[in-house]
Amino acid sequence: MNADDASRITQIAVMAAMADGQISAEEQRELASVANRLGVPAATTAIDQPVAARQGIGILAASLSDAEARRTAYEVALAVCTVDGAPNPPEQAFLSALHGALGLAPAATHEFEDQLRAMSAAPLGSLPAAGAVTDDASLDQRILQQAMLTGALELLPDRLANLAILPLQLRLVYEVGQRYGQQLDANQVKDLAGTFGLGAAAQMVEGLVRKVLGGVASNILGGLLGGATGLAAGTAVTFAATYALGHAAKQYYAQGRKLSADDLRALFTRFQGEAQGLLPQVSGQIQSLAKQVRLPDVFSQIRSGAF
Repeated sequence: MNADDASRITQIAVMAAMADGQISAEEQRELASVANRLGVPAATTAIDQPVAARQGIGILAASLSDAEARRTAYEVALAVCTVDGAPNPPEQAFLSALHGALGLAPAATHEFEDQLRAMSAAPLGSLPAAGAVTDDASLDQRILQQAMLTGALELLPDRLANLAILPLQLRLVYEVGQRYGQQLDANQVKDLAGTFGLGAAAQMVEGLVRKVLGGVASNILGGLLGGATGLAAGTAVTFAATYALGHAAKQYYAQGRKLSADDLRALFTRFQGEAQGLLPQVSGQIQSLAKQVRLPDVFSQIRSGAF
């Protein structure tokens, strides 16, 4: 897989969003995040949508450089079609056609599909850990712990590890809201995360492309390295995003959800900078955690609501 594949994968993501004849607000947000993270300018605008449609699935699939790129393209398309709910019949038809055009073996993506469905359906409620968060100090510690955990997941070689990151971040927002007496539903939590550009497809694209491209990915995706020697760019980005999400949510709920989207994004940026400075101090803990964490346990606990 080479850097040019990023543009092709983004075009396939656009086609996936268009499969049912319309691009939902959730899909549009995901595509914007995907394009931004992959460094593909204006890839989700109306100008570029006809370009993707004219090229067709077959041409785009054939232009991908290797098997890893083709598998990544399918997984990204699946994530886009799933972001606003289970794929509807037109989306299912598109995914089936894409799977065939990419020449993927029938069982090649079964595990990924099963885990994505399970993560999408994971409950936000029933969080035992939330009961332990009784004051600002314990809440701050909880945010830091979850930031380190999501950062550690980025160090795991398994490409499925990226599926666990967003559910953990959403649960963190839910916990913070609980701490301030907010009764939240899944859509409210996802909307807040979406304000900061955090979404299933965006994170999955970033994680999958980074794992496939290796060192080349840093030139495409950038990152908040923050001087944390030995940590991958993905770890730094995810640690900072989770940390900033938790603290921005804390400010938001503490002020009665009265902050504007612009104020929230400014807070998120500020806390990302704070996380960047903190990362070198906790890099050793993140690396140790990556050696201890078992991905099947993380998936199981997310599905059961234990995290």
